[in-house]
Amino acid sequence: MVLKFQANCRSLIRPLFSRFYSAPVDYSHAVIGAGVVGLAIANELTKVPGNKVIVLEKNAKIGQETSSRNSEVIHAGLYYPVDSLKTKFCIEGNHIIYNELNPRKTGVDWLKCGKWVVAQTDFEDAYVERMYYKAKYELNLPVEILPSHKTQWQEPAVIVERSALVSPTTGIIDSHSLIEYLSAMVDNQGGDTVIGSEVKDIQFLGSSYALQCVETLNGTAEEVEIRVENVINAAGLYADKIANMILPPERQVKQYYAKGNYFTSKTQVPAVRRLIYPVPPRNGKSLGTHLTIDLNHQVRFGPDLEYVDSADDLIPNPLNIEDAAKTITRYFPHLQPGELEASYCGIRPKLAAPGDTEFKDFYIKEEEGFPGFVNLLGIESPGLTSSIPIGRYVKKILHG
Repeated sequence: MVLKFQANCRSLIRPLFSRFYSAPVDYSHAVIGAGVVGLAIANELTKVPGNKVIVLEKNAKIGQETSSRNSEVIHAGLYYPVDSLKTKFCIEGNHIIYNELNPRKTGVDWLKCGKWVVAQTDFEDAYVERMYYKAKYELNLPVEILPSHKTQWQEPAVIVERSALVSPTTGIIDSHSLIEYLSAMVDNQGGDTVIGSEVKDIQFLGSSYALQCVETLNGTAEEVEIRVENVINAAGLYADKIANMILPPERQVKQYYAKGNYFTSKTQVPAVRRLIYPVPPRNGKSLGTHLTIDLNHQVRFGPDLEYVDSADDLIPNPLNIEDAAKTITRYFPHLQPGELEASYCGIRPKLAAPGDTEFKDFYIKEEEGFPGFVNLLGIESPGLTSSIPIGRYVKKILHG
């Protein structure tokens, strides 16, 4: 069998058979999933001398799922419990993007535009105040609170009835440029990225793993077995399925598909210079339908949240427009009835089931009884911001 390798935006043709190598395994590490997190992990692992790393991607291109269907926000780390992985990696990732990913040197485009979390009621004002004290005194983040009468001079198009939490280190990033950068790094450091190769089964062989892969691009469904020493499950929306290929029945896991619809206005709206977030809904499942800008300062809204049954449910839901408009016009009252349209959507892998309000942190661990098998589950927001710290964390798990 011959598989296509995508490396640094090009395809190579290389044979992939165990018999070509004298070692008992084909690779030291297999990363399943070429989204931004999988590529960030591979980027770190390929830096280690002696490692031979392969990234397996079932789609025809890298970064086609959650990695490229999101708000592209560089989060500051405001929302999650202080001692959580989400907070730790988000703050680290924010620092890395601004200090290590120089756009001129890396090609990764970003803008530190800042963000407001706006309060319209006394309840929301109290929430913003609590967020301020946590961010400033527990996380040492550079935040401030603006009273409503001062906000109108900075963002005249935005309504703030009570106050706004100002987060100057929040920004936006071109996720595609980050994905391409990480892919190029993996390639330059000797890693292989295989597109159109879906993992169908995993067997633990005691000191190594056998991955059964099926070709998905040319319709032949050819199969190949790859022997590896370590497996990193960064399959995103399908990570629970990969994990359950090897975990015993009593340890099986489940992710839930949370669809987020994004909206745009059919007509031109007033300019906004920063991201505008409402206070999150009380159910804690999302950050609320917010206003973001892209690198061209075009305004868009979203995501909202609805649980769906399939990771392939990628048609924007127009039935949610009315509810979205009600949320948006509380802080941005420039949308007329009928002007909002659903433009695109994305799916997030959640560990919290519908109705479950308990906080769920990133699940990143080497599974007991399966040395070298690292599972990553529930890698939703702030996964994009956290991707590089997650890669370094996984390298530390495997290499100390």
